[in-house]
Amino acid sequence: MASAVRAGPRLRRAAEGGELAGLPAGLRAELRAALASEGALVPFALLRSLHAALREAGSPLHLHELLEGSEIHLPEVPVPPRNPELVARLERIKAKLANEEYRQMTRNITGQETNGTLAEFGRQVRSVKAVVITIFNFIVTVVAAFACTYLGSQYVFAETAARVLSAVIVASVVGLAELYIMVRTLEGDLGKL
Repeated sequence: MASAVRAGPRLRRAAEGGELAGLPAGLRAELRAALASEGALVPFALLRSLHAALREAGSPLHLHELLEGSEIHLPEVPVPPRNPELVARLERIKAKLANEEYRQMTRNITGQETNGTLAEFGRQVRSVKAVVITIFNFIVTVVAAFACTYLGSQYVFAETAARVLSAVIVASVVGLAELYIMVRTLEGDLGKL
């Protein structure tokens, strides 16, 4: 809080000249001592006394005229030292918030490029690979069902035509079942897209 005024040139001239001759000698000496001090700081209490003395003396000089060019002196407020525990806690909180913000910004980013031609080619290769594996699995299942039925039916049927016919029927049933399962799986995969 301000408690003094840094004297301007007008107040210095009045104190050094004879303008304040009608004031008490003690007040003039006190004012000269304040002006001679470091920074020429005149306390507010001295200004109040000067104002009262000017009124009592009936001087044509007013205090506001003497204070032209003067500045209010605001003393520096001492900054208390920061608590090291508080500083450490604030740093931890800042780091935690920065990490959370970074995680939120990068939550849907993968390490692979998704827009390049190689990424597109990779997706197509994976798709073709899945289809080839599915078709290979279908063929192997149908052929295995045919072979098992053909070899197993030799104990039931003596003729080759009956064995082939029974193997074709069983292979067809297994193929239809496999086809049904493939369609259901593809339908489920397309539903996810």
